[in-house]
Amino acid sequence: MWTSSCKAENIAGRRRELLEKGFEVLSKKNIDAVAMQDVADAVGCGIASLYRYFDKKQGFVVAVATWKWEQFREENKKRRPKVDFEGMTAAEIFEFYLDSFLVLYRKHRDLLRFNQFFNVYVQSEHIDTETLKPYQEMIGRLRTGFHDMYLKAELDHTLRTDVPEEKMFSTTLHLMLAAVTRYAVGLVYIPEQGFDAEKELIFQKELLLEKFRSM
Repeated sequence: MWTSSCKAENIAGRRRELLEKGFEVLSKKNIDAVAMQDVADAVGCGIASLYRYFDKKQGFVVAVATWKWEQFREENKKRRPKVDFEGMTAAEIFEFYLDSFLVLYRKHRDLLRFNQFFNVYVQSEHIDTETLKPYQEMIGRLRTGFHDMYLKAELDHTLRTDVPEEKMFSTTLHLMLAAVTRYAVGLVYIPEQGFDAEKELIFQKELLLEKFRSM
């Protein structure tokens, strides 16, 4: 059970614990079915303590989503073959970007499940723009990285730039994220002889590379 403390390090640690436990709970079933009391119980604190950090369920859910995707973004930065992609072509950066979705499938299927629940929750609850702002800002940082890659492509011509940047970003994001999510939650066609999900995802990645790589 938590004890009362106003120390900054305790406040930050408790907020992190709420986000961690919140993610554990919210990634296991539809978010609509999770009450704030469920999160408080998982943490071992009173509901009043939880509401001191997050006064509404919607804001808490958005905070969990933002925190978890930021964690993955930082992890992915450490996976880069070169700091800030120095010396890499736009095509090589694009392949790294596509490979990031394969990493999600291999290591973070819980995040993919949560993200599916999150998207449904945002739509069903009609969450307002202000509440979603931290999440949208995080998406914007991902978008900035893609923009930098596209600018490099205009210089080195290793990727097509006759395709509008926004179309390339939207298409690759939605196709790859939808694919890894479906495989992660089991919403796929399974032939009698079975199949290899990794091989199918790599094949999709290669199709996108072929589509957008400059000839």
